[in-house]
Order: sequence, then structure tokens, then C-alpha cells
Amino acid sequence: MDITLRIRRYNPETDAESRFEDFFLEAEPDERILDLLMRIKQFQDGTLAFRKSCAHGVCGSDAMRINGKDHLACKTLVRDVAPKGGETVIIEPLRHLPVQRDLIVDQQVFFERYRSVKPFLINEEPPPAGERLQSPMERMAFDDATNCILCAACYSACPILEENPAFLGPSAVVQAFRFLADSRDKGFEERLPVLNAPDGVWPCQNHFECTRACPRAIKITKRINETKRMIEAYQKSQSENK
Repeated sequence: MDITLRIRRYNPETDAESRFEDFFLEAEPDERILDLLMRIKQFQDGTLAFRKSCAHGVCGSDAMRINGKDHLACKTLVRDVAPKGGETVIIEPLRHLPVQRDLIVDQQVFFERYRSVKPFLINEEPPPAGERLQSPMERMAFDDATNCILCAACYSACPILEENPAFLGPSAVVQAFRFLADSRDKGFEERLPVLNAPDGVWPCQNHFECTRACPRAIKITKRINETKRMIEAYQKSQSENK
């Protein structure tokens, strides 16, 4: 089948603004969009810039906008976005992050917000002999959040960031929740100033775009709401103890 990839291009050394460029290929329905991008780079235009690493949906490197939705190129099949053949598939970089070149974005702000929630276990109590054990139910409370690969697809999909670029973002909140819900963690109060700030967890309006975009099926919107309820419960207990 024939297919056209219409790719948003941008080279800061030569372009004043971004532009679209069309590439024509023959493709099989079961090929991945990443396969087509690699073919373009190898045989049509070696200057095309995009990220990739494992190519198996684990590293999160190749997140991009495909026909207006955020996906991993390595997990998106041609038949998913061009089922009939002869169609044009639009490829763009992630939103809300500065474009460095073509489909590569600068992720510095994304990772600064990720680090701001202290995404690691906080527990200064002396450890017991052996491990800090959990029941299966305690683990299940946050299990899906451990699947995050920091691809930033949810960050790009979030409509709140269009109006409020300072919003912490769905991925950072989920990373905070992963530890807040962990029975072994004692870092709630250390993370609270970031999460309870005006641009922390509260701007989320439950659009569910982050959940739909997640390639690892994390219930992102649900986890954000659970984080809000944790904060509200904490504030209520604090006021009752005064």
C-alpha cells in the first residue's frame, strides 16, 4: 500500500519557523510508524531528526504526535492510522516543549517537574530485618503507576498546559502518587508543597486526554484525583488537630 508521511520539519540553523514536508513510501499494514521514519532517514533524507532507542515500547524515546494524537511511533502500526492505503499521516513533535529539531523536543522542563516531586522512596525509619514487606493489596494500590516510562505523551496531550504552562503536568503527579500510595513511603509532607501549590495538582480538570494517550495504560486521571483526595484528607486532619 502507498502512504504519505507529512512530517513537521524544523532546523533552527536554517528555518525561521516550522514547515511540513511530504515523504512517499510503500508500506505494509503491520509495519510501525517508526519503521517508516527509519526508512526515510536511511533512504530519502538523512537529515530527518527523531529520537528512538529500544523500539519496543519500553524506553519512551519515540513519543510524537501522529494524526493529532500522542503515541509511541514504535507501537503505532500503519493500519492503525492509515487503514485504506493512499492516505496521508501527519507526524509532529510533542506539544508544550520547545522543539530542538524536527521531531526532537527539549525535555528539560518535563524532567525538572518530574524531579520536583521527589520520585523516590522516602523513609528514614530504621529498616526491619530483611525487607519492608507489602501485602498484594498494598502493592496494587499503586502498581500501574510504576509502569510509567516518562515518554511525555500525557504531558503533550494535556489541554491544561495550553492555558497554564506552569501546571506541574500529569506525569509528575502520577510519579508523586506512586510513592504517596506506597505503604513503605513516609514522604508525604516533603512532596506536599509542590503538589499543593496553585500550579501543582489542582489545575487538572479531568479531561482524560492524558489517560487516553498513555501507552502503558496507566489510569492517570484517576491517580491525579486520588492525589487530590490525599491532600484534602491531610488538610482536614490537620485542621481537626488544631
